[in-house]
Amino acid sequence: MPSVSSLAEASELLAAASADARRVRIGEDVTLDGMASLLEHEAGDLTCVVEAGVRLSALQAALAPHGQRLALDPPGDPTIGAFLAANLSGPLRHRFGSPRDLVLGVTLVLGDGTVCNAGGKVVKNVAGYDLGKLVCGSLGKLALIARVSLRLHPVPAISRTLVIEAHDTARAVAALVRSQVQPSALDLLHPGRVAVLFEGSESAVAAQLDAARGLVGGLERDGGVWVESRARQGEALGRLRFSPGDLANTLSTLGEAIVRPSAGVAYVPHRVSDVLAPAVRRLNAAVKEALDPRGVLA
Repeated sequence: MPSVSSLAEASELLAAASADARRVRIGEDVTLDGMASLLEHEAGDLTCVVEAGVRLSALQAALAPHGQRLALDPPGDPTIGAFLAANLSGPLRHRFGSPRDLVLGVTLVLGDGTVCNAGGKVVKNVAGYDLGKLVCGSLGKLALIARVSLRLHPVPAISRTLVIEAHDTARAVAALVRSQVQPSALDLLHPGRVAVLFEGSESAVAAQLDAARGLVGGLERDGGVWVESRARQGEALGRLRFSPGDLANTLSTLGEAIVRPSAGVAYVPHRVSDVLAPAVRRLNAAVKEALDPRGVLA
């Protein structure tokens, strides 16, 4: 499997594929293993610019000495480009959002080899599109993600986890969501458990933990529950979307799942049919036609 090591190589590869009418699958026909550098880190601004081949663990290790992190924790150890393309996230999505919420800018290579920048100096402006958000979840079908500018957050002083075991987990979740507590993560390990992560200063975390226990009970546990949650998410074969206000009804239809109530997402062990509405399919086709009219990117 060929690997590109520079923006120029990526551009040349896709330009050649376009000229030859060849299709290219990012991550299968070509990888970005050779583009794995932290290009810039503005610690004072809590931002960085990385090449898309950087592994998440490598980025976190580079940021840690500065007391900073990328507040994303998807299962496994994906590259930056991979988790943007698949819009991957983990338990921290509850507070910090998904990749599209932390992307400040991107450098992309289109199917014909054209290099585009968004959120920074613009080489080619594609009017009407927020390219950074557009490629999140695009699965490599719109453009090759080459570089990414990211928003960072401080590493918290401490973190503590509360686990609530309950028959009516939806009621426990509702009580927490309506309260003044502000967890970094709130996962429902269905059936029967709710895990809540508090991060920050020692005094603030202690107060938040006490307030949550006063509302819904529970016991403090170590971080193993988050390892379990991410592992079960990574093993899931399907993903269901639901209205956060319909949590109880959704749980009644599920035998087992990792549920992110605030995001309205449940990761389930069975495949889920994802049928798009006709209007959505037309919009997807229009965007594909605008960015990759020759259909190079499979």
